[in-house]
Amino acid sequence: MATLTLANQLTLVRLLLVPVLVILVIYGRSGWALITFILAGVTDGLDGIIARRSGGPTSLGALLDPMADKLLLVSTFVVLTLPSLDLANRFPIWLTVLVISRDVIIVLTVAVVNLAVERFTFPPSHLGKVATFVYILTGSVTLLFNYLDRPSLVVEAAIWASLAVTLASGFHYIFHAARLVNR
Repeated sequence: MATLTLANQLTLVRLLLVPVLVILVIYGRSGWALITFILAGVTDGLDGIIARRSGGPTSLGALLDPMADKLLLVSTFVVLTLPSLDLANRFPIWLTVLVISRDVIIVLTVAVVNLAVERFTFPPSHLGKVATFVYILTGSVTLLFNYLDRPSLVVEAAIWASLAVTLASGFHYIFHAARLVNR
């Protein structure tokens, strides 16, 4: 039976914060949305630290953590792209499509690698972790400037940084998977 460690509990908190975040953004509660998003981001960092210090991630944590990350980030990107919301800053649809497509491609690539070489561990790369950090930073600055109700060049820069890490990490995962399959 899977153990509900403190790290796993933090991951579950992150999962539960996702619908709260989306509702707060939709209802124009930008300050609370920012606090919720930052709290979710902090749980992402803490659950990893706690898992490593307490003997490594559990099988439940290995499943839940990436799921919580994807759900948080995809939901944030989608809600901050919605044209129907009155937001000072929003994500361009092309960025949201690229970020989601990258995640789908990574999941499919991992599945193909698992089938081709029967390797059932495909740990996140350093570049993938950088991408997650940049996405959290992009979401945070966008929510901050939406709270301030000001368009911002900082948000624009974060959007371009998100594009760069999306492309770099996406290609990195594909090339890494190709090397594994060709061994």
